[in-house]
Amino acid sequence: MTSFSRSIFQLSHSRYAGSVLTGLFLGLSFPSYPFIRLELLAWIALVPLLLSLRSVEKAGELFRRVYLSMLLFCLISLWWVSLATLPGGVLTLFAQALFLTVPLLAFYVVKKMAGYRFALFSLPFLWVAWEWAYMQQDLSLGWLTLGNSQANLNVMIQYADVTGVWGISFWLLWFNVLAVMALRSGKKEVLRFVAPMLLMILAPLLYSWALWSRDTGKSENRPRLRVTLVQPNIDPHGKWLRQNSGDIMDRYYWMTGKVVRDNRPDLVIWPETAIPFSLFDANYAADLHSLRASLRQWHTALLTGFVDVMMLHNEPYEAYNASMLLESGNAAPQIYRKMHLVPFAERVPYVEYFPWLGSATFSLSGIRGWGRGLDTAVMKLSTAKYGEVVIANFICYESIFPGHVAEFVRKGARLLTLVTNDGWYATSYGPYQHLAIGRLRCIENRRAMARCANTGLTVVLDKYGRTIAQIPWWEKQTLTAEVPLESRLTFYTCNPDLLPKLAVAISALLFFVAFVMNWRGDIATDRKP
Repeated sequence: MTSFSRSIFQLSHSRYAGSVLTGLFLGLSFPSYPFIRLELLAWIALVPLLLSLRSVEKAGELFRRVYLSMLLFCLISLWWVSLATLPGGVLTLFAQALFLTVPLLAFYVVKKMAGYRFALFSLPFLWVAWEWAYMQQDLSLGWLTLGNSQANLNVMIQYADVTGVWGISFWLLWFNVLAVMALRSGKKEVLRFVAPMLLMILAPLLYSWALWSRDTGKSENRPRLRVTLVQPNIDPHGKWLRQNSGDIMDRYYWMTGKVVRDNRPDLVIWPETAIPFSLFDANYAADLHSLRASLRQWHTALLTGFVDVMMLHNEPYEAYNASMLLESGNAAPQIYRKMHLVPFAERVPYVEYFPWLGSATFSLSGIRGWGRGLDTAVMKLSTAKYGEVVIANFICYESIFPGHVAEFVRKGARLLTLVTNDGWYATSYGPYQHLAIGRLRCIENRRAMARCANTGLTVVLDKYGRTIAQIPWWEKQTLTAEVPLESRLTFYTCNPDLLPKLAVAISALLFFVAFVMNWRGDIATDRKP
């Protein structure tokens, strides 16, 4: 036995070493600060854990090993959520780690019925099926989708316009599985697994090269919308104090007025809840009048976050985290209400069925118990040069939901806009991670994005997820950029759930085959440790 083989043997029989290594590799592979680029670790992150699980026969022991890995993963990649709310952050970390164990618990069931090798080749389907199914329900945070780890590895993920982030997860999982098989095979067999691994590295690079080569020179002729983003750098806690609303609006007017005179944009964007009160309430009629007067003076349209309050019998009934498009005339505002709300921080899951759960929220200052929007309402901007331009605006956390963004694009959106407020997370790498995940939405749908944040990161991205322009975080600044408009629909945009639904169907089939093998008493190769 060689020293390398001995190391693999020891790792596979070590109780928690594999769990710790996998947790560290997964956590470090996720986007953090720009100068830390360890996303390649995700390509082999699961290998130590999978090697150690081969000999595990008891469900309890497997759960402990897997949960340790996933808890470390969450602690490293998501610790910053506790900066907004410590109790909510702790709950998020422990609950998210629990949800992440599900695919490997399914792996264990298949392994018991059909053997380790069969379970290994089932894992990519089981994992992607669970990632997608998990994001379909209210308890989902959905932040740690495995494919998100590659969001900054631009040259390797352009195929997401076909598969979405689910395909990136699937690709990583297969690479991990092949790596495990290669490590466990003899010298004569190892090429069977190493060759496809090399192809898995080369194929995405070739796809990106072909894509960019085809697009060379075409971008110059693409229609562009001049957009101004305003980053006011306002304290996210203090803005909710009512006596501050006048100062807040004055800051926006001053910053916007100056940049509009200099740049003459088609659209100005203010961040999430930039207007922290119900502008259409009778008590704020003077504020609405002032805003409309300013828009007429600026000769531009405004897209801004605000608090939208629904009235019932002249009493406030439901408040929404919303955005609206106001044009310089007297047209009615176009309003979108946030549909995906952060569990427990913005809305308690299933509170509509169990109203008594309403008090279980962990408030982020003014953000407490929002109502849920019901429609992916696109906004139609009138421009002198291009006529009507359809815009998709989604709010903050919603950028992690690939199918949600794709629905806006299917409704005709030529430009993605995101309003957010990541100031809750101080100078942690949470905002950078949020920005990175947004890059995937650009690639999946081949749409540029104008991302406007209260304290940063305010950035304009192109359809390949590359940065066009940006403002440094925690600075009071504005940014004006020519943002490309696109109209072609990608395969992914038209079929956003195709791959994960196939994974669900194949997972069900694999369970059935494993059950039949177990019932018939077929002993698959490598079933026994």
